[in-house]
Amino acid sequence: MKRLLLAALLCLALPAAAQDIREANEYGGSSFSLSGKATQGGLLIGKTKPNSRVRANGVDLQLASNGVFLIGFGRDYDSSVVEVVVTAPDQSATETRSIPVLPRVFDVQSITGVAQKYVEPPQEDLKRIAEERRVIAEARARAADASDFEAGFIWPVEGPISGVFGSQRIFNGQPRAPHNGVDIAAGRGSTVVAASRGIVTLAEKNLFFNGNVVIVDHGLSLSTVYVHLDEITVRKGQRVNIGEPIGKVGATGRVTGPHLHWGANVAGQAIDPQLLVGPMVQR
Repeated sequence: MKRLLLAALLCLALPAAAQDIREANEYGGSSFSLSGKATQGGLLIGKTKPNSRVRANGVDLQLASNGVFLIGFGRDYDSSVVEVVVTAPDQSATETRSIPVLPRVFDVQSITGVAQKYVEPPQEDLKRIAEERRVIAEARARAADASDFEAGFIWPVEGPISGVFGSQRIFNGQPRAPHNGVDIAAGRGSTVVAASRGIVTLAEKNLFFNGNVVIVDHGLSLSTVYVHLDEITVRKGQRVNIGEPIGKVGATGRVTGPHLHWGANVAGQAIDPQLLVGPMVQR
């Protein structure tokens, strides 16, 4: 099933690891432009005239008031192309482009030493887990016509990368869902900062899998999540600037040691957060 993510976005920097993926901006046209990476877990950022109609694979996309739109691809997006169709505001013209979407090869990561209750949750915890997932989905559902993401994105903390997006996770020998973010093995107590400007839509402690977690909405259905924190230093509804401290690295929830799990989400679907930033430069 095609897993096409629809929202709006303007800025994107790409990691060196993705340099072999074909740039989409070579598909420039008269009525709209595209930039970014057309690949599983990737993003294409479009710009057209405000009030145009934009569709991707026959699905209408959300268009920002300034004419920006985004096409995102989930980990398991299974088509080799995406067809983008833009119709002028007065319907006088339509332009169609077919963009190749490249597959990726994802790692398999085996993790041992995980408390068994996080591999096979007890029956009495299932209701709690379901409610926490609902709360997280609600925090990500905000689709404000904002452009906080125009500030760009930075790494929320520096440290070795211990887990990457899309890898098949095996906990204590049992396969589980693919990893939906990137793990940064920074030391416990290291300061975690907001990866871009935005509004805090979730600041919750002691979630079953996530421990202490913060979600920041950056506008137009784009959000980032910061998981397993030791401390939370912001509150729900607070506006944060890029680089502003929001918490401390910890080891809460399903972990085997201190680290930050950093994720990104567009319109309810996980994307690769490393496609939002350049290579990490540790000082």
